[in-house]
Amino acid sequence: MKFNVTLDRDEDGIWIVECPSIPGCVSQGNTKEEALENIQDAIAACLQVRAERGFPLTIETQQVEVIA
Repeated sequence: MKFNVTLDRDEDGIWIVECPSIPGCVSQGNTKEEALENIQDAIAACLQVRAERGFPLTIETQQVEVIA
């Protein structure tokens, strides 16, 4: 499966990555590459826990362009 993720830096320079279609699925890394590797493990773990608890594996998300 492929998932969209968001990637941002916090005030300390740590890369934060989140998978919006899996509630609570967040990871981080010192570099972009590390953060993206870490989110793969987080996604697998989150999907496993959601399956074990009988939760839907993902929630529907939609990308929308917002012009401000």
